[in-house]
Amino acid sequence: MKEDILEKLAKSNFRSRFKLSAKDKSYIKDKGLDTIKKHAQDFISKRVAPAFIPNDGKQTPMRNHPVFVAQHATACCCRKCVEKWHGFKKGVELTPSQQEYLVEIIMEWIKRQCRDI
Repeated sequence: MKEDILEKLAKSNFRSRFKLSAKDKSYIKDKGLDTIKKHAQDFISKRVAPAFIPNDGKQTPMRNHPVFVAQHATACCCRKCVEKWHGFKKGVELTPSQQEYLVEIIMEWIKRQCRDI
């Protein structure tokens, strides 16, 4: 399933524009994937998982952290995108398994971007 969604996202003109910068890759190399995964879990649980998000659609910056870039590339950035691409309805808190699914998608995208480091 991860493969399917990542293939679909790669075909999106908007989603496919996102790439990790050299600075992002350096940050990942310095911190390690376990720390980056913890950041992804934290961002998803606090910024995306709640049923209602006052600034939904604007809560995820486009840069300044590799997970933010990955969230946009994988449509895990806001509830509208999560609903459209992953099928998890807006207005309903994401379950722990749904949150883990989103984190797995983010981490797989990051790993693919970091194959050269």
